[in-house]
Amino acid sequence: MTTGVINPGEALRGFSNEGMITIALLFIVAGAVHKSGILEDIMKLWLAGSKSVKGSMIRFFIPISFLSGFLNNTPIVVTFTPMIKKWCEERGIAPSKFLIPLSYATIIGGTITVIGTSTNLIVHGMLVDYGYDGFSLFQLAIVGIPITIVGLIYIFTIGYKLLPEHKGFQQQIKEDSREYLAELIVEASFPYINQSVEHAGLRDLNHLYLIGIIRGKDRISPVRPATIIQTGDRLIFTGLISTIESIQMMKGLTLRTGTHLDLDELKNGNTELVEAVVSHQSSLHSRTIKQLKFRSRYDAGVIAVHRKNERITSKIGEIVLKPGDILLLLAGKDFVEKHNQSNDFYVLTTLETPEALRRNPAKGRLAIVLFICMILLVACGVLSMLNGMAIVVVLLLLTKVITPEEAKRFIHFDVLLLIASSFGIGIAMSETGLASWIAEGLLDVGKPLGLFAILIFIYLLTNIFTELITNSAAAVLMIPIGLELAEGLQLQPIGFAVVIAIASSASFITPIGYQTNLIVYGPGGYKFKDYIKVGTPLSLLVMIMTVVISYYWWF
Repeated sequence: MTTGVINPGEALRGFSNEGMITIALLFIVAGAVHKSGILEDIMKLWLAGSKSVKGSMIRFFIPISFLSGFLNNTPIVVTFTPMIKKWCEERGIAPSKFLIPLSYATIIGGTITVIGTSTNLIVHGMLVDYGYDGFSLFQLAIVGIPITIVGLIYIFTIGYKLLPEHKGFQQQIKEDSREYLAELIVEASFPYINQSVEHAGLRDLNHLYLIGIIRGKDRISPVRPATIIQTGDRLIFTGLISTIESIQMMKGLTLRTGTHLDLDELKNGNTELVEAVVSHQSSLHSRTIKQLKFRSRYDAGVIAVHRKNERITSKIGEIVLKPGDILLLLAGKDFVEKHNQSNDFYVLTTLETPEALRRNPAKGRLAIVLFICMILLVACGVLSMLNGMAIVVVLLLLTKVITPEEAKRFIHFDVLLLIASSFGIGIAMSETGLASWIAEGLLDVGKPLGLFAILIFIYLLTNIFTELITNSAAAVLMIPIGLELAEGLQLQPIGFAVVIAIASSASFITPIGYQTNLIVYGPGGYKFKDYIKVGTPLSLLVMIMTVVISYYWWF
């Protein structure tokens, strides 16, 4: 825009795009459905009847795939990850056998309808912008249903055998607590009796972090700077226990290296253990826990940090956080409700249905009924997706199922900003001839090989962009190229648009290409190679099926 390649109207056109606005409304509707907790309750009852591991996978992932065709993938994975982990741990099954399949099932299920993923809505919005009809609600199902069926069969058979057997992070920590927890008893000779933790100098110790105080039958956690120390207190520290010399020198503190204390014993009536994954768009990136003033900011103490299937063995406060890191937190009871919609991390603790909805379950049912009615009206052509979503959001607000503050919290503004801004780049690609130049290059290489080869090239190029940037941005960049190819070959563009929409979502080979893969990365204890091993065959299957079906159906 500054260099005059596009004017301000073109640069900002994405902010009024139908697909982008529909995504914003879908965030609110999906948030209201998620908040109701009804789907979670139904799934718990449904799972209770499963007898075998394979039977459980079938009972779980078929409905999950169907759900993800109508709701955002991210809240589904965030909601069901802790449920699956708990279910696996109760039965002695490695959660790693279920969590990558959870992510993959939502990705392929999201290709069934145009509202299944933000990518589908973006492609639909761009087609409308370029003067085409866009997708109908179930048009993508022509490809989406076959790849979902075949993808699930692969996950239940070959994929399951390729998956590793890793314990969950919280399970590992509980088993190895002696390796990183230290307990010190406060004697009567301690010079800071009846003084605050901060005044006693227990806040900034070398490689150690005070996470809890046990006082008789009481549990104090997280520990605040103003907390008063009393005789007989048991101070629980985490961090580098090998460097405990600094605290051993303090008069009046008796050390017990390691502790027989279970992590659950640190919890009091107002605290719980929470796992949270640092997200791609987090403001925590590249900063240490100490710099972030994490404890004050979130009212939660970091017990341990897990990265690439290993706990980071360094001073907690000096760990520089990265996307995909999983934090084990000792947090207040309201932490999950406060930060469940945070852009900083995905909270992976079962979210209880809010008390307001428990007292009035009719509101939860109303959210589900409105959503189903909207889908039926859109499917029958009575309403457009944008109008349908807008009406549902207004009704949810009028009936007080959600508040305006909650609606605002449900919207991921950073995602919308990225998508809307990407439209300007897509327009610039068309205006400058870059899209045409890339399309001509693909035609030169692909024409002698035939249309099938060109579709393969389009799919691969889109899929590579998805792994390197984001799925929505990949779609925005590739649609102008696909439309130029359609014009050059004198073909209808809908087939190219479908291939680009599916390829943008079908990220299975890395944990960073799609946010649901990142969410399960830490909790499943996975390594990068696990995604390559399990995801590559699935990626090839989806590519071949997408290209073959599109080739014979639309061309």
